[in-house]
Amino acid sequence: MITLESGTGNYTTIDHTSFNYFAGNNYLGLTNKPELINKAIAALISYGTNFAASRQTTGTADIHLGLEEQLAQFKGKEAAMVFASGYLGNKLIMEYLRDQYSVVLLDSMAHSSIIDGIPRAVETIDTYAHLDMNQLEELLKKYAGKRALIASDGLFALTGEITPLDEIHRLAEKYDALILVDDAHATGVLGENGRGTQEYYHLENSPRIFQSETMSKALGAYGGFVAGSEEMISAIRKKSAFYGASTSLPPALVATGAAALSYLAEHVDLKSKLVSNIRYVKIGMKQIGLETSDAETPICPVFCSSQAEAKRLSDFLMENQIIAPAVDYPVKTGKFIVRITVSAAHTAEQLSHLINTLKIWNDGRN
Repeated sequence: MITLESGTGNYTTIDHTSFNYFAGNNYLGLTNKPELINKAIAALISYGTNFAASRQTTGTADIHLGLEEQLAQFKGKEAAMVFASGYLGNKLIMEYLRDQYSVVLLDSMAHSSIIDGIPRAVETIDTYAHLDMNQLEELLKKYAGKRALIASDGLFALTGEITPLDEIHRLAEKYDALILVDDAHATGVLGENGRGTQEYYHLENSPRIFQSETMSKALGAYGGFVAGSEEMISAIRKKSAFYGASTSLPPALVATGAAALSYLAEHVDLKSKLVSNIRYVKIGMKQIGLETSDAETPICPVFCSSQAEAKRLSDFLMENQIIAPAVDYPVKTGKFIVRITVSAAHTAEQLSHLINTLKIWNDGRN
């Protein structure tokens, strides 16, 4: 584990030394934007550090309502709700849908928040091999007569792969199933407007699909959110013990989320800049003979032959002022990965330095 001594934009500071930061999830480079920071400071001055109460009692402020209205508009939905952590979103949705399914079918690399979010009363839980639609269909046939909830990440955190939501949706229609998509890493990244996996596959109007999302990655803020119909959001607010008993989001974080959405609306070029940087890195990796995923997403893993090799690469990058960790969290992939993430904030010089350093390392091992 490294200890940071500064924020994490395209650079960070460790042991009083500046490093190129190709880690984390700051995909749009928003975390250090003055426009967000200034709004957070203003909220601290106006509201203090914390509302110190739940949303159901005296913890709802005008800025919470304003942020939720912005999120609903961003998602093209009737309503939205924010809560303490994106990790809770899957649980909130699965509890809301509880009477509508009796089987949960999981991608084998589903995030732990999906697994932890399954209600205790659900007795039948099964897993299909990662992205294997044939096996998913076999499971849907196996549990014919029971309604299934298919749960998957939209954009997988370690490999950068995009779940084939179009194929999952086709199967869901065929077998009358529901779909839960954890879009933590897809929000702000996938789709023409950054609305996530549903928009990417043009399935925004499907009544079968439910998304859990977060502001803590591409949006550069913090806190989870769910957007949907007025009926759905109202029901979650009323029925969820987790939501009802949780302290509301602090003022600075609420203001940061609202500022991030405003910034994205005013800077539509951010996504194209991100895509350009992704293409440069992915093409560069393949040209020098590294194994990576094909998806055009900001997560650009280097697949290694062993855990030791992954650590050697991560250490070599750090020796050359690049931070990119060897990881196997949050799921066990069966692969050894150095997780390189690209941001819209990375400069051409940084990207060139990354690819050149990877080439030196790769040439040295062959």
